[in-house]
Amino acid sequence: MRAEHVFLTRPRLIDLVNYPRHGMAMTLIAADPADRIAAIRRFNRFYTHRIGALREGLSQSRFSLTEARVLYELAHRPDQSATEIGATLDLDAGYLSRILQRFERDGLLCRAQSDTDRRQNSLTLTEAGRVAFAPLDQVANAEVAALLAALPASAQADLVASMGRIESLLGDQAQRSWSLRQPLPGDIGWMVERHGALYAAEYGFDARFEALVAHVAADYLNRNDPVRERCWIAQQDGVRLGSVFVMRKSDEIAKLRLLIVEPAARGLGIGKHLVAECIGFARAAGYREIVLWTNDVLAAARGIYRAAGFRLIASAPHSDFGPPMVGEDWQLML
Repeated sequence: MRAEHVFLTRPRLIDLVNYPRHGMAMTLIAADPADRIAAIRRFNRFYTHRIGALREGLSQSRFSLTEARVLYELAHRPDQSATEIGATLDLDAGYLSRILQRFERDGLLCRAQSDTDRRQNSLTLTEAGRVAFAPLDQVANAEVAALLAALPASAQADLVASMGRIESLLGDQAQRSWSLRQPLPGDIGWMVERHGALYAAEYGFDARFEALVAHVAADYLNRNDPVRERCWIAQQDGVRLGSVFVMRKSDEIAKLRLLIVEPAARGLGIGKHLVAECIGFARAAGYREIVLWTNDVLAAARGIYRAAGFRLIASAPHSDFGPPMVGEDWQLML
């Protein structure tokens, strides 16, 4: 059996609703869609209560959460138009207009005709507006610091990483940058877990596939030659988005293995870039060719390999991981 490579299709994003007032154990990998919806709504209720989002005045001030968020935008991104703020915060134009009118009446906001669009006004906080916003910012920082102080350092890191994961999954990936790095402790185990979970969910692969991935990963950890073998982790704000291996097959042949990209990160060019890194490394390491094995069901991955110059040289049907499919050998001469 040979290791498979994956580049899954983009999933539909989940609409968030509400979250819980009480501590609870959440199972985020519930199989039933209704259970997942209930879990997300329970978390929404919990989190909005935990950060005080439902209080009439934010941080014991006269401002609501929405008003404070508008103040934040004005303080950190001056000279925006109302249209830009509304787009950033996804606010109803009429609702935002009433907030801005109140700020202007209270002397917190001034307007000036935009230099780039005479139809728009640039909005800027006055000195009184900056004075009004400063304690909100300070109190918010203090509240988060107090929340973190109640947790040990390891739990703080887990909390921040989990929040980054949520932001990565539900945010606009195209507006955020990602980078590649070498693996750190825990990364290889993550690769095994994600292969097992994603292939089971997307293709119905059974436990034999995860066992194979674990075997490949163990080989890399136990016998890795850093001169001729390499692993890359794609990440964004500390959140893992994808990974790939180049491993030695022989003195002249390198093997691309275990390419994976997280569902929320599809369409950013990560898979293409990981494959390009593999090719460049194999060429620099002195290999004559690079090969890989994949399956016919992975149309997007096959497109990446073909665009990179790989050619299909052999295929055979199999059901090594449960569902019937066609395994394919691809080759690129360096």
